[in-house]
Amino acid sequence: MSHAPTDTVPADDSASSFSIIATLAIAGMLAGLLLVVVYEATQPRILAYREKMMREAVGLVLQEPASFATLYLVDGTLLSDLPEGANAKDFERVFVGYDAHNNPVGFAVMHNRAGFQDQVKVIFGYHPETGGLMGMKVLESKETPGLGDAIEKNKEFLSQFSTALLPLTGVKKGAGKGDLHEIDMITGATISSRAVIRIMNEAFERWDPLIQAYDHGGSH
Repeated sequence: MSHAPTDTVPADDSASSFSIIATLAIAGMLAGLLLVVVYEATQPRILAYREKMMREAVGLVLQEPASFATLYLVDGTLLSDLPEGANAKDFERVFVGYDAHNNPVGFAVMHNRAGFQDQVKVIFGYHPETGGLMGMKVLESKETPGLGDAIEKNKEFLSQFSTALLPLTGVKKGAGKGDLHEIDMITGATISSRAVIRIMNEAFERWDPLIQAYDHGGSH
C-alpha cells in the first residue's frame, strides 16, 4: 500500500520572530504604563510621608517649638513667601521656630556630604545669637550597621548636640579639654562622627550669615 506524497510547509521564521517581538513590545508598554500608574498613585503619599517626617525632625531639633515656619532661599535672601508662580521644590529651605508669644527660638538647617559609605544628611537646630545647639538628627545615612550607624543610635554621642557651641571640633573620647565647641567622637566610628561634625560646620558657615540677616530684618 502506497501513500501519496504530501507537501510540508516550512515554518515562517520571520513571522514567528515578529510575533515574539510584538508580544515583548506590548508587554513592555503595559509594564511601563503600570509603573507610571503606580508612581502617580503613590507619589502624593510618599511626599506627604516625607513632609511628616521632616516636620517631626524640625520639632525635635528645635526642642518642640509652639510653631515653626519655612524660609526659602531666593536670590541670596531668606524669605517666608515665595515669588508668585514659584515652585517650593526649586528652592533650598531652612526653618525658624517660635514660642507661644511668636518670638523666634531657633533655626533648623539641613546639609549633607559623604560619610564612610555614602551620603549622610543631617538636620540640626541652633540659637543664632549664641551659636548654641538645640539638637541634631541624622535624616539619611547608609553607614555600616553596627559601626558607622552609631551616629544615629548612640545616645551619648547625640546628647552632645543639645549643649555644644558651633562651630564644632571633633575630639577622641576623653581627650577633650572641656571646651563647649568639642564633640567626643564615637570610638570605632570616627570617620562617620567626623562627617557629621564637618556637615554641621559647613552648614553653619553657609547659612548663619543668611540667618543673621533674616533674624535682624525678617518677620513672622
